[in-house]
Amino acid sequence: MRKPLVAGNWKMNGSRESNIALVKGLLEGSSQIANAEILVCPSFVYITEVAKQLEGSSIAYGSQDVAKEEVGAYTGEISVGMLKDIGCSYAIVGHSERRALFGDTDVIVAQKFAAAQNGGILPVLCVGELLEEREAGQTEAVVERQLQAVVDLVGISALEKSVVAYEPVWAIGTGKTASPQEAQDVHAFIRGWISKEDAAVAEKVRILYGGSVKAANAKELFSQADIDGGLIGGASLAADEFISICEAAG
Repeated sequence: MRKPLVAGNWKMNGSRESNIALVKGLLEGSSQIANAEILVCPSFVYITEVAKQLEGSSIAYGSQDVAKEEVGAYTGEISVGMLKDIGCSYAIVGHSERRALFGDTDVIVAQKFAAAQNGGILPVLCVGELLEEREAGQTEAVVERQLQAVVDLVGISALEKSVVAYEPVWAIGTGKTASPQEAQDVHAFIRGWISKEDAAVAEKVRILYGGSVKAANAKELFSQADIDGGLIGGASLAADEFISICEAAG
């Protein structure tokens, strides 16, 4: 049985003061959640401080991105070795903001996926379609293309040691949310697509939903058969809201 995962992507938010308060709230609220894994992904500069505060707790921490290169003259980049060195267990790759704003192509995302996994960190692979792609009936084709790029590079078995996050781009930070059935349909497609190559991998891989998930809609979303938790943006910055989402998953 797949253990639900709720991951908080803090994006470019936070300060020392606000992070301390947020993590304190998460530690207090998470003590009764035993049936879901909790992950937080702060900005790079705060990971070590957050890690110290989380020490001894069950909450995992990770990064919002990772370089595809291992080491070298890549100013501003953060390697998987560096992330592993400070205790990160996950790295988000292919978030739609990285794809749209920073030029992360399907090929680059696949390379980052491979770098994370080769370095001993679980990649959280984000896939999802734009509004115009959904309206044109291209959702499955887009998601398949994004998954295929990874499988072409590392093989289908690599997905077993990863997390997939379906994030319809039109629902990220917009207040719009795919209905539970719409989300389930895409999650079922993803699992079915993987199953065609390896049914055992498809059964084990956790597929998260991301896109304006809130405490108010989390329970219904997470009750769907193929939704194994969420990748949470804005709502992960409020401890009470995020804990409520975690409770819905657990």
